[in-house]
Amino acid sequence: MSFWKTSRFVCFFAVCYAASLAASFAVQTPPATPTGAPTAAQRMTPELLWKLGRIAGASYNHDGTKVAYAIRRFDLAEDSGTTDLHVLDLQAGTDKQVLAGWAGVDSLQWVGKAADESLWFLAMEKRSDNGMQAWRMNPATGDKQQISQIAEGIANLKVAPTGQQIAFSRDIKLDPTVNELYPDLPKANARIIDGLMYRHWNAWHDFAWSHLFVAAVNADGTMGPAKDLMEGRQANCPVPPFGGSEQFAWSPDGKEIAYTIKNSERAAESTDTQVFLYTVGSDQPAKMISPDMPGYDNDPAYSPNGRYVLFHSMARPGFEADRNRVMIYDRQQQNLREASLGLDQNCLHSQWGPDSETIYFVSEHRGTEQVFSLNAAGHSLRQITQGAFNWQLFGIAADGKTALVGKQNMLRPQELHTLNLGDGADQKITKINDSIYENLTLPKVEERWVEATDGKSIHCWVIHPPEFDPESEVKWPMLTFCQGGPQGQVSQAFSYRWNFHLMASQGYVVLAPNRRGLPGFGREWNDQISGDWGGQAMQDLLSATDNMAKEPYVDRKRMAAVGASFGGYTVYWMMGNHRDRFCTMISHCGVFNLESMYGTTEELFFVNWDLGGPYWESEKSKRDYQRFSPHQFAGNWKTPLLVIHGEKDFRVPVSQGMEAFTTAQTQGVPSRFLYFPEEGHWVMRPQNSVLWQRVFFDWLDRYCKKKPE
Repeated sequence: MSFWKTSRFVCFFAVCYAASLAASFAVQTPPATPTGAPTAAQRMTPELLWKLGRIAGASYNHDGTKVAYAIRRFDLAEDSGTTDLHVLDLQAGTDKQVLAGWAGVDSLQWVGKAADESLWFLAMEKRSDNGMQAWRMNPATGDKQQISQIAEGIANLKVAPTGQQIAFSRDIKLDPTVNELYPDLPKANARIIDGLMYRHWNAWHDFAWSHLFVAAVNADGTMGPAKDLMEGRQANCPVPPFGGSEQFAWSPDGKEIAYTIKNSERAAESTDTQVFLYTVGSDQPAKMISPDMPGYDNDPAYSPNGRYVLFHSMARPGFEADRNRVMIYDRQQQNLREASLGLDQNCLHSQWGPDSETIYFVSEHRGTEQVFSLNAAGHSLRQITQGAFNWQLFGIAADGKTALVGKQNMLRPQELHTLNLGDGADQKITKINDSIYENLTLPKVEERWVEATDGKSIHCWVIHPPEFDPESEVKWPMLTFCQGGPQGQVSQAFSYRWNFHLMASQGYVVLAPNRRGLPGFGREWNDQISGDWGGQAMQDLLSATDNMAKEPYVDRKRMAAVGASFGGYTVYWMMGNHRDRFCTMISHCGVFNLESMYGTTEELFFVNWDLGGPYWESEKSKRDYQRFSPHQFAGNWKTPLLVIHGEKDFRVPVSQGMEAFTTAQTQGVPSRFLYFPEEGHWVMRPQNSVLWQRVFFDWLDRYCKKKPE
């Protein structure tokens, strides 16, 4: 996957140098945040961000009358979170909490119809429990039964539509440790590594592989013996690090299962995954339905009539940000075709409609994520949702009239809505954060189009502080946000770290350009970043900055550039090339030296595609590494720089941040290094995240917030 993505996704401490930094740069600790609802005219703060409830999963029942959803809440003082499970009856207008304060809840799924329906899920009541287990609940009474009892737990539960079988994944240790190879050396602490991908994103290979299992569910609710569909194979399903239960699916009759596999051979250099069909209980091997397709092939889903299997596919091998196509396999004719042929956009989270003819999906679209539909037999593309929002598709009702969706924007996190698939009207059905937002003063968001140096138009989001008045004579400091990815749209996502609502509430105008290389504006625009990291994309950001700097309310002497991952690379590149546009910069997990990055990152297919191969491979690659690597321009550095990096970031190793910090320090450039020994590419723990925000804004306020003398 890309350096840093905002959609799934999923996605974002001790500080090693705390003692020495404290003497010269003490960070002020803000007063404690009230525990109740916010007071009148309150603004967003880092602490308040962690009071917001977050939807951790949602599922529609068969006829679209009930919704199960999980809410994740965090306790900043405890540095941890718990999950509540709710069942919402749309007809009765009731919302019942059926689990409270559990350590984790996941994989929500309704099985059956009407009075026979049940709610299945993965859950762990306490952190001391033996991992996540499968549960079944009667939604009417709240009575629940634990189905699985597997040591260390399971993941990614999928229940067959019949309710008689389940599928799940668990890690199976296949590779020996050094102590098992040499039992007479029980205290030896080492690894013997014979191939790449020995570490991935934020974890070392733990000698285990994620395997897919199926098991029968007995009449009394106990689970029968589980069969490993990948027994003995050094292969993964789901595909790490971000794959989940969307990578396998049951046929409607529960007799077949489709799943995605990525083998270990050349895993670091290839995006090749395959989709297989397996007849449950058969001794015959699974059948591959994606032959001669060398890119990512993921996320199989059966049509309700059982005839077709759709899956997502990328055509170009090694290009992880290629156009996501919808492929359809006809089980009767045993042939394969593309339903999305000719579309100039991605198809994400695709689902069948109940007619087995309509396919619903989400796609990036001009700085938003919208719900679309197409006909499996031919395009008939239709955009269903509208507006400056990101929409997430959770499920389709059996009558095909409504869908369960999530809706969010930059200012407010996701809430659940029902969506009329005919006219696109939506109705809000949850109020998770209403009490907090009642008294918040909100920033203002607007779209802006800027001319690029090559005459094309750059889409930008501009976020103004809550009290912004364009008619006043107040001049505001401005942040140019440099997006990561490098192929990851600046959309209407509500981030819990790079939060534009929070940045604007601290008194900054935020400029967030959809520069060259981002999806949602056609494949040509998206593809132009590859092989041109320091080229047109950088000029797009500078053009957008210069355009905004002409506004009378922007203080040209108080402009900063900030970003993470590829955005962090951008900051380092700007450090040597911005020509005094910015008064300070912040780089989180950024790439500083392309050559050392190549030798220490893990997914080589990414750098092979985007940088054109190793730096020694050709004269062109040698030239590109030299002209695009930020370290080549380090002699021009003079702008104050905050470097942030995590020790467990294996996509952009921490040495990149160390190199940049050393470069700044040895040249006398005002600089600071915020180091997280237990975090990876993202900062995940609550107190670490609040620390991140405090140091981030402290640095900006020192160099950007104060008006110049």
